[in-house]
Amino acid sequence: MRTDDFYYELPKELIAQAPSSERDKARLMVVERQGTGIEHSCFAALPNYLRPGDLLVLNDTKVLPARLLGRRKQTGGRVEILLLSPVGEARWRVLMKRSKRLKVGEELVFGQGELVGTLVAKEDEGKGLVDFHSEAAFLEVLERVGQVPLPPYISREPTDWDRERYQTVYAQRLGSAAAPTAGLHFTPQLLETLRAQGVGTAFLTLHIGLGTFRPVQTERIEDHRMHSEFFQVDESCAQAIARAKEEGGRVIAVGTTVVRALEATAKILGEVKAYSGWTDIFIYPGFEFQVIDGLITNFHLPCSTLLMLVCAFGGHQRILEAYRVAVREKYAFYSYGDGMLII
Repeated sequence: MRTDDFYYELPKELIAQAPSSERDKARLMVVERQGTGIEHSCFAALPNYLRPGDLLVLNDTKVLPARLLGRRKQTGGRVEILLLSPVGEARWRVLMKRSKRLKVGEELVFGQGELVGTLVAKEDEGKGLVDFHSEAAFLEVLERVGQVPLPPYISREPTDWDRERYQTVYAQRLGSAAAPTAGLHFTPQLLETLRAQGVGTAFLTLHIGLGTFRPVQTERIEDHRMHSEFFQVDESCAQAIARAKEEGGRVIAVGTTVVRALEATAKILGEVKAYSGWTDIFIYPGFEFQVIDGLITNFHLPCSTLLMLVCAFGGHQRILEAYRVAVREKYAFYSYGDGMLII
């Protein structure tokens, strides 16, 4: 298939620059997977579309305050880096702005000097390795001096409000460079309402890398190579999925990251069992799903791997038509935007 088969026109004003006033007040488009129906609803009404025995699987990753603004110790020049992934106890792979100016061996100072990094290696595409030094524990200092790494299409500086809203209410395991945005609409009260009506919840972890925003640059999607992300499915999650399947419930993934983790596990092991590792699974139309029966997601960028995954599950033309309807009905798009339920 061609990458431009997944293009759609999106007016810039529909790209959400801030979340809805309350998490579950976002709009929800409900798309029939086997049918032609499209319904316009509100995320708070999600219980109306689920039934006892269904299982929601959610990603409990927690977003790092991974954006660091500082200065070069020797010259005083401004520096900005983004933490990508740990490589050892105090060493991180980072993405550097204006990386050509930085030299291996120089020190970078963040905050009021409570965090210092030494650039130990430079890699391709503006990436590098930095060793960090601080008197207090690194993550503790990072909470003070780091900023929320908002996506590049949000054209404003992050605020203290983003520290709360660019994080799911069930986030537990620190490690993501981006939020699992389909889960941003849930509140504790909504989750409790769902459990009270017999809808189960299970959690896995997939730490999202910046590759989630990397555009597909190949003409044929089959030639694209996905970035790798670390994920973990524990025994309780695997058992909950098996139980839901045995009892006739539907397994509903909350977000494309959950789809990647579950379908990667099934592909590796033949079924969903406890597993942890790295995946570069690329899901696009023609993929045979083994685990999920429904999907909650946001509206994704044109020609992105996320949109390709959604088209694989909901049907290529079906989903593109739903997107055209969303544009016409002025839904809010991308990370802080509205939600879609495909079931």
